[in-house]
Amino acid sequence: MSDAAPAVASLAVVALDLAAPLLAGVLGVAGAGKLFGHGTARLAHRTALARLLRGGGRAALALRTLGALELLLCAALLALPPSVAAGGAAAVLGAGFLGYLGYARATAPGASCGCTARDDGPVGARDFARAAVVTAGGVAVALARHPWWVTAPRHPAATGCCALVAVAGLVALRADRRWWMPWRRLRLRLTGHPLAGTRPGTPAGARVPVAATVELLERSLAWQSTSPLVRSALLDHWDEGGWRILQYAGVHARGGAARPVVVLFALDAEASRDAVREPAVRVSVLDADTGEPLRS
Repeated sequence: MSDAAPAVASLAVVALDLAAPLLAGVLGVAGAGKLFGHGTARLAHRTALARLLRGGGRAALALRTLGALELLLCAALLALPPSVAAGGAAAVLGAGFLGYLGYARATAPGASCGCTARDDGPVGARDFARAAVVTAGGVAVALARHPWWVTAPRHPAATGCCALVAVAGLVALRADRRWWMPWRRLRLRLTGHPLAGTRPGTPAGARVPVAATVELLERSLAWQSTSPLVRSALLDHWDEGGWRILQYAGVHARGGAARPVVVLFALDAEASRDAVREPAVRVSVLDADTGEPLRS
């Protein structure tokens, strides 16, 4: 234990010194998306910020201004030695994000936060986690002792480990769920699909365009009864066991509480409007954060 303690302490010091470039990466990506993203104005109308500022135009301006501030802070973290001022600014920014997310979740649970200018899904646990990471990163920068460009060459192994951990964490916290789909599909193959057992497997036939399947779904009774939950366009799709699975984001409200969910529709992969008037549709609603089924 006596030999391990100094090594752990040294690794902690290195991690603090490297917090600045890692935090700069988070703020730089988010800030660039807000300031230069083509979808910022479109997304702003669907955020809780539009409700808070009483208008989508004001919300878009606020998001772009925030993006510019994030990029300035990113540049300061990369170019200047660590300081209480820079770290404190990042920590205050993260704390402000947390407060805004709490407001959004309480007053407009179906709205997005606009934090990344890419995700139009409702506020979820990953949004809170990203804001907490910014807050913790700001505290780490304030506590750092040396500039990152001095520490990194001196401790290449520890720097590599910290970078790998940071990249893994950023991927895990991405709002874009397409990053997760390969792992979710592997999990479904190992543990079973929530829609498994609803139909025996059928041989693959001629491939029906996804747009035709979506059109068939939107004309079905299952869609009419479930569409109040849906808050997004089609996010992803795949074929499995003769079924075509269509994935949407949504909000599930019960007892005054609302939570972000994933809504899955399963239709015959070979069905189209030309052959079927009322398709057989299976619906599953999963908690977006835990994957637990809420309704099937």
